[in-house]
Amino acid sequence: MPSPFPNLPSNQRGRVLTLSHTSACLAGNPWDDPVERDVLVYLPPGYDAGWTYPAILVLPAFAGTGEGLLARGLSDVSLASRMDRLIADGCPRFIAVLPDTMTSLGGSQYVDSPALGAYQTYVAEEIPEFVADHAPINGRWAAVGRSSGGYGALRLAMDRPGLLSAVACHAGDMGFPLTYASDVRAAVRGVRALGGLEGFVQRFWELRRPPGDAFAALNLLAMSAAYDPDPTATPFPARLPFDEDGAVDLAAFARWAPHDPLVRIQQDGVADALRQLDLLFLDAGDSDEYGLHLSLRRFVAALAERGIPHEHEEHPGGHRGTAWRYDVSIPKLAAALSEGG
Repeated sequence: MPSPFPNLPSNQRGRVLTLSHTSACLAGNPWDDPVERDVLVYLPPGYDAGWTYPAILVLPAFAGTGEGLLARGLSDVSLASRMDRLIADGCPRFIAVLPDTMTSLGGSQYVDSPALGAYQTYVAEEIPEFVADHAPINGRWAAVGRSSGGYGALRLAMDRPGLLSAVACHAGDMGFPLTYASDVRAAVRGVRALGGLEGFVQRFWELRRPPGDAFAALNLLAMSAAYDPDPTATPFPARLPFDEDGAVDLAAFARWAPHDPLVRIQQDGVADALRQLDLLFLDAGDSDEYGLHLSLRRFVAALAERGIPHEHEEHPGGHRGTAWRYDVSIPKLAAALSEGG
């Protein structure tokens, strides 16, 4: 049964370094979001600076942070404690890297966008180089994440062949018409409740506890900025798939399609990029509220059709409260990195 005391004795724990990094590629981002960011680096129990280790990049979900992954609650185990226990149970040692990828819109989908900033370049180029200067990385990297973090891990593998050796995607965004369309009505209510698009983002962050409709609006604004940016548009630098009166622009939704993994898998070079991975692990809850288990089944069929090796699981549950799935994916990633190295 789960324990209210999940931490191992201090002599069996790893430790977390907080490093400060100033990004060049995030400079000049349209929201004036900070370029100096914390990078959290987990060093495993028994860490020896004389050895080199593979690294796992853990990408936060939308509205999530690396710091949040390290939180402990009544039924939540911090990621550091989770990794300590996995290593104690025989998982090969690794270094984990938790970047700060927060934006004024709650996230970036880990793409480079003129309406958000160069967040894919940040995590794919700047972070690995920076961490390698502070910890003994052997050059082999994996990425894992849940929801938007899972999408980011998969997107890095698709867009940056050779960067990653292994990927785990937990309920990553895909099948966009099914995933995002259900948020439109709530987003319209959220925009109207906060007085319209003009100044919406500022008013959102002034709220002590933003309501669900406002959060749905922020989510769709972030997706629009990632998938269909337009820096010349006002009052928001992207083409939106809805307006404040609730009119839906299906053409705008259609422009998101090239970013959908179900569509992207059909593009030249993407299948070859995924074939280079030593491990591609994908899962989702069998009652995911956004239908991501259904979209994932279609994506897995596309992988099989193209002869791309992968592992696929469905587990009981929905979209939230699935951090326990790291207990499944992280040992797989660590093993793939160790065996491949």
